[in-house]
Amino acid sequence: MSQTTASLRRKIEGARDLRAVVSTMKALAAASIGQYEKSVHALDGYYRTVQLGLSVCFRTGGPAAAAAERKKDIGMTGAVVFGSDQGLVGQFNDVVADYAAQTLAALPGNKKIWAVGERVHDRLALTGTPLAGLLAVPLSVKAIAPLVGHILLQMLAPERVDGDVQWRREDRDKISKLYLFYNNSKSGAVYAPIHQRLLPLDAAWRHDLAKLRWPTRNLPEVMGGGPATLQALIREYLFVSLFRACAESLASENASRLAAMERAEKNIDQLSADLHQTFYRLRQSKIDEELFDVIAGVEALAGTQQAIRPVDRGDG
Repeated sequence: MSQTTASLRRKIEGARDLRAVVSTMKALAAASIGQYEKSVHALDGYYRTVQLGLSVCFRTGGPAAAAAERKKDIGMTGAVVFGSDQGLVGQFNDVVADYAAQTLAALPGNKKIWAVGERVHDRLALTGTPLAGLLAVPLSVKAIAPLVGHILLQMLAPERVDGDVQWRREDRDKISKLYLFYNNSKSGAVYAPIHQRLLPLDAAWRHDLAKLRWPTRNLPEVMGGGPATLQALIREYLFVSLFRACAESLASENASRLAAMERAEKNIDQLSADLHQTFYRLRQSKIDEELFDVIAGVEALAGTQQAIRPVDRGDG
């Protein structure tokens, strides 16, 4: 189909408008990445404080410390898979859903999986993964805390039974293990799926925390009741871990969108350059045709005038 200069001009203007939209989305994605990364960095100090508090509780020993270790292997294996409901993220949901399905398939026992986002929920359903619920993806940093609170209340509501902390969901299905699956930003790549085991809080976890060095020369002391303090610190530990996983997933989502916008911007620039080149070539061709028509007209006019010039017959 032949193109005209008018149609090419419209395409060039359309490419310019599209590039402006892509640039805006690119700026929004970059700003969102910084927002979520700052929220994660802001929690680092608090997370360290919670770890030090748990370390003191475990070093002092006693029933409060042993309660975190007495976890049975029986019960449900729970998992939370963080995805995205926004567009222009490529294979973001497929990658984390497939990774979660493969990892969970290798684990024994019954499983219940909660999906954060409709798209990752649908992808998990296609893999045959048993799904227990659907959670909405937070759209800002402020919305992460309510989501984490909902997860803790609905799936990990703590209840003391015979001096131990039992993690139950509606007093019916006890979750003895909990895994978090999410995409995390990686150097050299936009993101990569990872998982984190949040429960059980076993002897290895307790031993690693007990080895933490206290930052000052003053000896720490647990104030108040030991079990109550340990429970409060464990709740904060779970909250911060879930918050960080969600924030890192959202940062990776925006990193994926930023990479997609950069590729789109590059393609639009290449398309715009090709359109301009075609436009200039077509316009030059039109100019050449008009010049040829003018020259041909001038030559035809000159030939006509020469043909009708009167012949000088002389006197004879």
